[in-house]
Amino acid sequence: MSGQVAAVILLAALLHAGWNALIKAGKDAFLTSVLAVSGAALISLAALPLLPAPAPGSWPMLCATTAIHYCYFGLMSAAYRHGDMSLAYPLMRGSAPLLVALASAPLLGEQLTAVQYAAVACISGGIFSMALARGGAVPAAAAATEPVPRQRRAVLYALLNACAIACYTLVDGVGARRSGSPLAYTMWLFVLTAAGLLAWTLPRRRAGFAAYAAAHWRAAALGGAGTLASYALSLWAMTVAPVAAVAALRETAILFAAAIAVVFLHEKISPQRYAAIALIACGAALMRYA
Repeated sequence: MSGQVAAVILLAALLHAGWNALIKAGKDAFLTSVLAVSGAALISLAALPLLPAPAPGSWPMLCATTAIHYCYFGLMSAAYRHGDMSLAYPLMRGSAPLLVALASAPLLGEQLTAVQYAAVACISGGIFSMALARGGAVPAAAAATEPVPRQRRAVLYALLNACAIACYTLVDGVGARRSGSPLAYTMWLFVLTAAGLLAWTLPRRRAGFAAYAAAHWRAAALGGAGTLASYALSLWAMTVAPVAAVAALRETAILFAAAIAVVFLHEKISPQRYAAIALIACGAALMRYA
């Protein structure tokens, strides 16, 4: 993988971790997700008249990935509602590249090299290790009252979301290549996703959503720009590099997410998780030079 492509993917990873932190920090994870997607859709609507339309062959992929993204945002919000970002994010993002790597050969006809498979294994293994390690030292009294059922629900939602992530990654890897315009494909995806999320949200929570949007409009602007740029860069990379390799390297976002969780969300990270971060970094270096 060239240095330019690797740098683009790492930038996408940083942006992805940033907008996920906005979701986690919001008072209502689902409404913050809707705001971020709506912000991305507004940016897209302004830019789409200046771009060529995606090729007709990519529209079935667009419809399929839009449906999958509805599940993705719902499951992501549920995972963050029940668990820490430093637990849910690694599980969601760490399982997906492994699933993509296993499925890309039979479904997309892509073959990774031995070094690339080793990189995928390092990244996925490090992320799993990070998720399974305790976040920080917990006093005995706190451990006795720790909300284990909530954590288990967070793990369940995160693993289900990993399946959704793997599915839309494979679908969009094909769709972006067929589209002839990965940026327009990405923008149409956010327009369609926002339309569906708003159609579901407004009849149920109209008053609450209006008040929440007025109070958290920055989440729409920053989250929308971050998620749109992150996914557009990732889809462009999938047009010039194997989908599984891009998916694995993109999940180095956990490195950025860990830093954000510690500095801004004040979560604790144990030495075991720091060791897992080092394993992820080794996998990223392997992927860069594979």
